[in-house]
Amino acid sequence: MPRILQADVEEVKSRTNIADIVGERVALKSAGVGSMKGLCPFHDEKSPSFHVRPQVGYYHCFGCGASGDVYSFLREMDHVSFTEAVERLAGRIGYALHYEDGGAAPETSGRSRLYAANSAAAEYFRGQLLSPEAESARRFLGERGFDAGAAAHFGVGYAPKGWENMTKALTAQGFTREELTNAGLVSAGQRGVYDRFRGRVIWPIRDVTGQTIGFGARRLYDDDKGPKYLNTPETPLYKKTQVLYGLDLAKRDIARGDPRRVVVVEGYTDVMACHLAGVTTAIATCGTAFAAEHIKVLRRVMGDDSAAGEVVFTFDGDEAGQKAALRAFSEDSRFTAQTFVAVAPDGLDPCDLRLQRGDAAVRGLMDAKVPMFEFAIDRKLAGYDLATVEGQVGALRAAAPIVAEIRDELLRPGYERVLARRLGMDPTAVHHQVQRAARGAAASEREPQRTPQQPGPEAGAEPIARVRLADLPRTADVAIERDALMGMLQYGHQIDQALLSRAVAEQFRHPGLDAVREAIAASPDRTRVGWATTAADAVREPYRSLAGELLMMPFPAKDEERALVSATDLCRRLLLRAIEREKNELLGAVQRVPADSDGGRALRVRLRDLDQERLRFVES
Repeated sequence: MPRILQADVEEVKSRTNIADIVGERVALKSAGVGSMKGLCPFHDEKSPSFHVRPQVGYYHCFGCGASGDVYSFLREMDHVSFTEAVERLAGRIGYALHYEDGGAAPETSGRSRLYAANSAAAEYFRGQLLSPEAESARRFLGERGFDAGAAAHFGVGYAPKGWENMTKALTAQGFTREELTNAGLVSAGQRGVYDRFRGRVIWPIRDVTGQTIGFGARRLYDDDKGPKYLNTPETPLYKKTQVLYGLDLAKRDIARGDPRRVVVVEGYTDVMACHLAGVTTAIATCGTAFAAEHIKVLRRVMGDDSAAGEVVFTFDGDEAGQKAALRAFSEDSRFTAQTFVAVAPDGLDPCDLRLQRGDAAVRGLMDAKVPMFEFAIDRKLAGYDLATVEGQVGALRAAAPIVAEIRDELLRPGYERVLARRLGMDPTAVHHQVQRAARGAAASEREPQRTPQQPGPEAGAEPIARVRLADLPRTADVAIERDALMGMLQYGHQIDQALLSRAVAEQFRHPGLDAVREAIAASPDRTRVGWATTAADAVREPYRSLAGELLMMPFPAKDEERALVSATDLCRRLLLRAIEREKNELLGAVQRVPADSDGGRALRVRLRDLDQERLRFVES
């Protein structure tokens, strides 16, 4: 392969401002004379140690040791060859490269071809939106308040019906079927490849630099038996856990905002509606839940001073939307920025809100935001009857761990008072329960170890270590929770379902084991074949491998019959533990409530019921 003349390599580098290239991925701010800094893109960190010196065209991370010039940055970030990095930068500045021995420019290959294929497909889809067949797509957009200008701004297109329309168009441009397959644009069938997207509205999905890396497609026709939304599969370019739709359009306003604000919505049309209404920092995930990898991307774009920034999650008001908000809460501690939840009146999503009430209503949605912690607390309390002592105690036990997760020593007392007001309970009792929850978490949780990695061939390794069985503390509580989960996953289809449902509803003390319990509790049918593997796959990271081990480890029993007996007994022991815990809490409450009051009598009745319930479990 002809080599680029060294003089051209140096010329392109000298004409390129490394801060512009790095700044497309990382929010940089001044760090003194001739230096800029931001959060390192090569390892996870909370304070900036990644420095760039534009004058010398160099970067260095004092955290992980990564360093290099603009070419090495592109090679590590985009996994391109040296030649491709030079050619990409030359294309940006319009510089004509020369090759040794007068050779012609080599044919572009690898990832660059995948970028080119996606770009060509995006252009093809945009052109098809003007075709007569695309009337249904134009009507779909128009009914949602998007005109031709809006479609052009977001690059919206149309994939025509038929099995090979796009394939023929792109192969005519010189792309091979193998390249189209690797780009996720076609799928393989018995008779060869066929267009992945057919008869659908198409949104191009771009990376933070604006390059098209995949597509999202929405079903239009009743005879389309595919999913309502279909995305590009995982490819060398498209990793759904790292992609945020609209970030290429939003990043500039995010970085310029005061405060810096990111608005997380649920879909492509919601992003469009927000931007058109003036909320130009809206982004969305692509076919997956908001997770830790998305947070890393946003933190780099928001920058170190995002402690003064805001991340606002706007979810539908239905049950699925509320669950999405609570999933986001589980990742809240990874943000430096303040996090909020905004739910529109009547549970409307931003697209419908704009249609029914106009742009001002979408902008006003930001005024209705509530802190994420407050939202999470209210959702926990919603399942309890706070008019009863039992309901108050149960709600306190459920919500206290949320307040205990607040690391800010100035914020936590305030939320203890919020919780006390919500419950109508003594703030001192709430404080003690929160402290107990915090001590339990501290005693059982082992912080995942992070190993700084220098970029290189092995730099793609997971920065957060996955929790395994060997990592669990050796305590009695952890032992019973571990063994019970092992029994549930392996023999749950044979355990009495009423007993299993009650046992799996009780919160566990170890966070990793509790994450596995939540996945089991969320399984709709624990009697069907394969339910346990589905539940294990649904466990959030870094605890998914822990679920896999629990599912595969030999259960400590001599035979299947005894294993089922043991698994059933472990479920009973969990419920007995929960009864004892509630009984101890009520005994403490009895000391603070007059015996002849309604509350005192109710407490004693509940204590009597707990004793009877405990006796039934012991005798069974």
